Amino acid sequence: MDTNVDSFGSRRSTVYASNGVVATSQPLAAQAGLRVLEEGGNAFDAAVATAAALNVVEPTSTGLGGDVFALYRTADGEVGGMRAWGGAPAAATRERVREAVAEEEEVAPDEAEMPFTGPHTVTVPGTARGWEATVDRFGERTLAEALDPAIGYATEGYPVSEVIASHWMGGEDLFESDHARDAYLVDGERAPAAGEVMRLERLGESMRAIAEEGADVVYEGRIGEAIVEEVQREGGFLSMEDLADFEPEFVDPISTTYNGAEVFELPPNNQGLVALEALNIASELDAASHEGAERLHRFAEATALAFHDGHRYITDPEFKDVPPLASREWARRRAKEVGEGAGDHSFGVPDSHAEDADTVLLCVADDAGNVVSYINSRFAGFGSGLVAGDTGIALQNRGASFSLDADHPNRLEPRKRPFHTLIPGLIRFDADDWAAFGVMGGFMQPQGHVQVVSNLVDEGMTPQAALDEPRWRYRESGRLAVETRVPGAIQNALARKGHDVAVLPPVMFGGAQFARNADGVLSAATEPRKDGNAVGY
Repeated sequence: MDTNVDSFGSRRSTVYASNGVVATSQPLAAQAGLRVLEEGGNAFDAAVATAAALNVVEPTSTGLGGDVFALYRTADGEVGGMRAWGGAPAAATRERVREAVAEEEEVAPDEAEMPFTGPHTVTVPGTARGWEATVDRFGERTLAEALDPAIGYATEGYPVSEVIASHWMGGEDLFESDHARDAYLVDGERAPAAGEVMRLERLGESMRAIAEEGADVVYEGRIGEAIVEEVQREGGFLSMEDLADFEPEFVDPISTTYNGAEVFELPPNNQGLVALEALNIASELDAASHEGAERLHRFAEATALAFHDGHRYITDPEFKDVPPLASREWARRRAKEVGEGAGDHSFGVPDSHAEDADTVLLCVADDAGNVVSYINSRFAGFGSGLVAGDTGIALQNRGASFSLDADHPNRLEPRKRPFHTLIPGLIRFDADDWAAFGVMGGFMQPQGHVQVVSNLVDEGMTPQAALDEPRWRYRESGRLAVETRVPGAIQNALARKGHDVAVLPPVMFGGAQFARNADGVLSAATEPRKDGNAVGY
């Protein structure tokens, strides 16, 4: 049989299986999820097991000090979403944070801006409660059973993979305290090399405590006390009351239909609306019927407009209403602004420190009909630079997405949740044909969703081919970035249309994962730009 391997840029094929599939960005984490499936767990148990393992084997992009989101379709047909994301501390007013930052940076208060790292960027972490809620509500195994593979990797050690080793080097400059450097750097000095065995024993012990005592140990117990002590010692405002008040929420997804497929995203204040609006505008522009530079131009213009709207309007809906950006009427109005040449995109998007943030994504499907897209992140790399005492838990810097500008839609307010880049995705191709998918990487995420959906639906690509395809992305600056593999003729034609074209390396174009149950046949694909793989049994 001719498999036409030359059509797969990564030299990978779609994985097919009958019982369960897992796709994620690190092979050992994928094996952790597969192990739980083989031992009788379902897709939700495997999602938590995989996410927990990623906390250990890819600590450069995720951790217990961050947040977790999910979109899912259950075996009995329920379509839903989970958001385990915390807000700013109750005591973190703009005035207090501005004064604290001004004092720390030795500038006038009116010159102070929201920092990228440090104690004022730490929001309430949602991960532990999110994991617990996932297995309690949908799983068939215990939280302890789901965490067991991750605890083993952390305490017994594992060899670091290549892409992650390169990202780990960022910790050498970020971590300042001895306990942070001891927790994540070899001899407290350097990042591990690719293939070097690493142990994260402090993190392993924290996971063991969660396995034995539940998430309460993070929100009401000694781990929470260590988190609060760390933040307050560095000048932040997080309190035990902030942690104790936190609960995950289960929400109804939002969706649109694109060329016969229904695409689901999380509601605000995530970037999901950006992806849906971009798909709707692209549909109005009939972008998929074109080829080459004209096709890319129309999709890019649709995405640029959606970004402009998303970053102007999307905020915590408990603080301000968000307009119907995913409606057809809205898309029809916006599509009229797209011309033959590039629009004036010099506005970019407001600086929320999120353009190139990275995270982890995993997708799982099982033979019962469960499909899960699960995203776990602490925002940018190792996060704030703070590690909570001896817990080994690095704390997120998601609060860096806030603004100290009183007129900004995502201005800092007590207990407000920041604009979130994390967007798991679902696609319904038919009544019994569902896929979990997503694309990691800051502002690449909704742009990646648009491209993967179009590759699958418009081009009829196999899952792995859809992930392998060369990508483009709209940048904050207004530039249109493309991968080297985008043909030079297309790049030149885009430039003639007025696009400011830049060529960036593959690492800048996100990390996608995919898992599908199509009438009982399971399939999975993984990002060729990452270390991971797709596995099944």
